[in-house]
Amino acid sequence: MTTATAIVAGHGLALRRSLPLPNPPGRPTSVSLSARSLPHARQRMIVPASRPCRSRCLSISSENSIAASAAADTAEEEADPESYVDEEVEEEVDTQAEVCYLDPDADPEAIREWELDFCSRPILDERGKKVWELVVCDATLSLQFTRYFPNNAINSVTLRDALASVSEALGVPMPDRVRFFRSQMQTIITRACGELGVKAVPSRRCVSLLLWLEERYEAVYRRHPGFQAGTRPLLALDNPFPTTLPENLFGDKWAFVQLPFSAVREEVESLERRYAFGAGLDLDLLGFEIDDSTLVPGVAVESSRAKPLAAWMNGLEICAMEADTGRASLILSAGVSTRYIYSGYQKTPAATQEAEAWEAAKKACGGLHFLAIQENLNSDGCVGFWLLLDLPPPPV
Repeated sequence: MTTATAIVAGHGLALRRSLPLPNPPGRPTSVSLSARSLPHARQRMIVPASRPCRSRCLSISSENSIAASAAADTAEEEADPESYVDEEVEEEVDTQAEVCYLDPDADPEAIREWELDFCSRPILDERGKKVWELVVCDATLSLQFTRYFPNNAINSVTLRDALASVSEALGVPMPDRVRFFRSQMQTIITRACGELGVKAVPSRRCVSLLLWLEERYEAVYRRHPGFQAGTRPLLALDNPFPTTLPENLFGDKWAFVQLPFSAVREEVESLERRYAFGAGLDLDLLGFEIDDSTLVPGVAVESSRAKPLAAWMNGLEICAMEADTGRASLILSAGVSTRYIYSGYQKTPAATQEAEAWEAAKKACGGLHFLAIQENLNSDGCVGFWLLLDLPPPPV
């Protein structure tokens, strides 16, 4: 056994103990870490109130209850006239209205990626059939759009025309890429996007969309007159058994590591200029309330071919990593339904305890974790850095 120090992007992370873990090629390294409890609450997103949708709309419907509850939670705002406006808006929520919103401060030309969901909702129409809905947004929620459809109009042509209407109604160009997270809709979405010259990307890195759907379930769907309680999602998310990792994705070593939340934020803010490979998350939008000194768990991977490895990983739409103590393996999730056994380790009580501690630390940070690829675990920088987040499947 040996000891080492892993340096992630210039921040020293002391590996207090290392274990040899069998995984070709090389002998991966693991590290024990202590899970730290902390108060954590994700702030709910606040969006404008509902108004009729018009050409180049700058309004959004049905989520105003969030703004009203935020006003009610703040005692000092009770005397503020705006808080009374929010409360009045909540009473006037039209759950059947559609959303058409563009942040007036946003640059339309800068919105080059959309997130999309096209699926049935737990709502019945006048025919007693499930209503379908298109939900579109960008990662910052500067763009938000919804439209309902009858279940007998679900095809790629309907979706293509609806996506084109988003661009026309809001005065924004068609995006370069559209992410979606339901594998069952891949054929329809890919065909519709292809006819518009847009690349369809299957990915669970639709964090803003997933959180918005969660909010719409409470603020809109449950209040809709056609809501059907207890209805299961028609298109549930896949969670297949993990498969063998392709050879080109193997690293030489890996280690459980930790990084202060303040340093994680710095890495995300400097991601574009510092690394050629990686992906961040909008921590402000997600509303994480974590102390700057709180240690965020992650996985550091060492490779003698770090750049090619990072390039391959960059095309996978990595969304999460998991320590599976039952299989004594590290699981990498990517795309919408891909899971790889990234590494195995010796199933000993000590190794199991380390893996459980890493998962507990991740849970204490609200599911936040990261993956860093380095040329050497003792180096002072990364070739790639991915900020990851565990999210439960949406209720719809």
